[in-house]
Amino acid sequence: MFDFDQNLSRLSGVTVLCVGDLMLDDFVYGEVARISPEAPAPVIAVRRSEMVIGGAGNVARNVANLGGHCVFVGLVGEDDAGRTLKAALAAEPRISASLVVDGSRPTTRKVRFVSEHYSTHLLRADWEEARPADAKTEKSLLDAALAALPTADAVVLSDYAKGVLTPALIRRLIDAARAAGKPVIVDPKGNDYSEYRGATMVTPNRKELAEAVRRHASGDAEVAAAADALRQSLDCEAVLVTRSDEGMTLVTRDATPVHVPAYAVKISDVSGAGDTVVAVLAAMLGLKADYESAMRAANAAAAVVVGKRGTATVSIGELRHRILPAASLAAEDKILFDWQELDARLDLWRRQGMRIGFTNGCFDILHPGHVKLMAQARAACDRLVVGLNSDASVSRLKGPDRPVQKVQARAEVLAALEAVDLVVVFEEDTPRRLIDRVRPNALIKGADYTREQVVGHEIVEAYGGEVLLVGLLPGHSTTEIVKRSRSAAKS
Repeated sequence: MFDFDQNLSRLSGVTVLCVGDLMLDDFVYGEVARISPEAPAPVIAVRRSEMVIGGAGNVARNVANLGGHCVFVGLVGEDDAGRTLKAALAAEPRISASLVVDGSRPTTRKVRFVSEHYSTHLLRADWEEARPADAKTEKSLLDAALAALPTADAVVLSDYAKGVLTPALIRRLIDAARAAGKPVIVDPKGNDYSEYRGATMVTPNRKELAEAVRRHASGDAEVAAAADALRQSLDCEAVLVTRSDEGMTLVTRDATPVHVPAYAVKISDVSGAGDTVVAVLAAMLGLKADYESAMRAANAAAAVVVGKRGTATVSIGELRHRILPAASLAAEDKILFDWQELDARLDLWRRQGMRIGFTNGCFDILHPGHVKLMAQARAACDRLVVGLNSDASVSRLKGPDRPVQKVQARAEVLAALEAVDLVVVFEEDTPRRLIDRVRPNALIKGADYTREQVVGHEIVEAYGGEVLLVGLLPGHSTTEIVKRSRSAAKS
């Protein structure tokens, strides 16, 4: 089996070529408290909105967020939505986008109106023209994809049936990838999957599978039989069936079907979860992982993103954290590597009228001084958020031989403390950006600092928060502990 602990860090060296239907996902969040007097329709009081790269572009975002590189080939119209997507993709350093512009069609855009409190989708409005790309556009898309193929470790065809993946383009890409020894993962659409013949892996959901093979597929045995029928008809190596809260089923050419249960998580939004699944599958197969290991990683990644709002991505830290969980589930739930979920946690606490405190540090070797700091900090607030420096950040601050413990271990030890409500990992050398995101009522540090020395004090005080300096336990220092340990080892 694939060694996740040793190999997940290698995802940063993987390049995935993704070709598919790009779209702009626009989420409008608010609350519904009344019905319109003009018509029997709910009125949403808009609080905020968020635009993100969606569709096949979300596959690219997920690959990039895992630390990999994605070469993305897609189609946009000559409109504001297209220009927004171009700018957003250009701002992603790990995505190289080749976007073909077709002025005769609109950029696909989906606007979702969501109840902020209940995370319920109230309405979706679509702007799109779902027709196959014309011959000129098709050639431009194919040329860009074939040019990028030699650099790719894996290929994703993300089909939303908006026109990018024409039968001719699909055939040429699958044949070229097979000739080059590159795995091809297809996120399919429609009822006729014959155009995907020869792909390495196809990933329908249970409903799509049943429609594609025209047979019932409900329990494990029926799903496996239907998946194998599809695999044989397409001459592919594997079929992975996503089954929502029933988990996933994998059928391969030479192995017994494997069923994995879904993780027990609170679902916030399933938008884009399929994109995350194929992105992780592609990245894992690009690492030469076996199919079952790739499925288990994708299943873990899906559990992460369905707990977030909007079209979300998974980070390498979150994936590692889900696959290799902490000893305590309660402690695991306290650790955040991706800040997207942070806002939801903070919003809930604020709606409950809670006072939020913040402190931070490297916490390389947790000692009694740290424990006292956390206890006193928690006594000054209702919920305590701890900012934790990443491994790279600790190395820059403390030297190349630090940290002694990796960020996963440091986060788990902190999260095990009853005084700590949330551990948020940050990559920068200072927590300034995280403090600005959290906007705590109280910024708390040890009394060995002065108020002016506390990073972020001016941010907190500007909106009426306060800086608190709490007493320390003398005689405890991580640096001194490390020095003594190394001296003892040499003697």
